[in-house]
Amino acid sequence: MVKSLRRIFIATGLSCLAAVAVVADESPRTILFYGDSLTAGYGMDDPTITAFPALIQNKIDEAGLDYRVVNAGLSGETSSGGLRRINWVMRQPVDIFVLELGGNDGLRGLPLELLRDNLQVILDRVRTKNPEVQLIIAGMRMPPSMGEYAANFDALYAPLAAENDATLIPFLLEGVGGDPALNLPDGIHPNPAGHSIVADNVWTVLQDLLQP
Repeated sequence: MVKSLRRIFIATGLSCLAAVAVVADESPRTILFYGDSLTAGYGMDDPTITAFPALIQNKIDEAGLDYRVVNAGLSGETSSGGLRRINWVMRQPVDIFVLELGGNDGLRGLPLELLRDNLQVILDRVRTKNPEVQLIIAGMRMPPSMGEYAANFDALYAPLAAENDATLIPFLLEGVGGDPALNLPDGIHPNPAGHSIVADNVWTVLQDLLQP
């Protein structure tokens, strides 16, 4: 009798573990967009609908893929601010991490060495949390009027991506930056039409990393 009960308990336990494994396998993978006001959807009436991460979620749903998008953008964020909050953000499991930071550093003329170091530490902490995470880095550019600083800023992202085995979005605002028709009156932040193009820029790179 005791042996029979023991076999039942063992079988039940194994069944429960199998059920947990199935639930884990069926849970959607997480794509986390980590950035500043561009990611947060500054100036949008409802960023949860019109900001580019929300548009990426729409594309994912239309493709029938099992991923959920988390928008961890914060308006005004610099690379130093991003470094301060990365541990808190990474308390959740993340499968694909999209890093979009640096624009505010550049517009403020902050040292590029500090920017690069901050971005590297952020990537290191993300990978320490999940060694299997896929990294994407969104490149940014500064106005040519900033001269040599702009050239050095623009050249920062590609080597950073290569050194971290990350996929690079060469320029997040390709086709949007500098076009008054696609930006808010401040000339910096995309309007809804601009966010749609930004989403296409991201999707061109992201879709190849998604698994059915």
